[in-house]
Amino acid sequence: MLEYIELFFKSIFIDNMVFATFLGMCSYLAISKKVSTSVGMGAAVIFVLAVTVPVNWLLDQYLLQPGALSWLGEEYAGYDLSFLSFIMFIATIATMVQLVEIIVEKFAPALYNSLGIFLPLIAVNCAILGGSLFMQSREIPTLGLSFVYGIGSGIGWFLAILAIAAIREKIRYSQVPGPLRGLGITFIITGLMAIGFMSFGGMLTGGDDAAKKEGATTKAEVKVEVKEDVDKKAEKLANNTKEITK
Repeated sequence: MLEYIELFFKSIFIDNMVFATFLGMCSYLAISKKVSTSVGMGAAVIFVLAVTVPVNWLLDQYLLQPGALSWLGEEYAGYDLSFLSFIMFIATIATMVQLVEIIVEKFAPALYNSLGIFLPLIAVNCAILGGSLFMQSREIPTLGLSFVYGIGSGIGWFLAILAIAAIREKIRYSQVPGPLRGLGITFIITGLMAIGFMSFGGMLTGGDDAAKKEGATTKAEVKVEVKEDVDKKAEKLANNTKEITK
């Protein structure tokens, strides 16, 4: 259970798609002018990531990895279809995005019109594909963890775009220096927000406890090395004393 919680919060704060890897920046900058549209876009990203990451995990485990086809029989155990990863992942993402587009258009036409071209462009949003590729490269071991990672990554992207949208609505009425208006001040605020999100790293990766353990291990290793060195010198001195006595 602890592993699930740690992965969930790490994918939101430390490994945030926007602030840690700068993925999905196009939609992040274009949609974040209003909070209302940012909420709709963020919810769509959460749904797509929560579905596509586990589905792509299943494809990777039972179809794409070297030897993944062994469940079909011994004669298929030597097949390696990993070169199809990008195609299969993108096909899954495109299918889910089309489903989201149909649902939003049916039940929230106002949101559909406000999102415009950026809703179907979720299919080519690098944050969505990045979630599946990070899942694959980090070798997430179970389907449950892949689902948690997908939801956490989506929530992280949602918090990022929601926070910047709220700030941009406020600074619209602020006296921002001319050269920094628009994307200039947005990038500066994004950098400051990234620092804030990354500061959770010490809390979620052990922090001082990990450092203390590492320090204790290092001290123990040093003591062993010193003891071995002293023993060698004592043995050498004893041998020299015997030779002198003879």
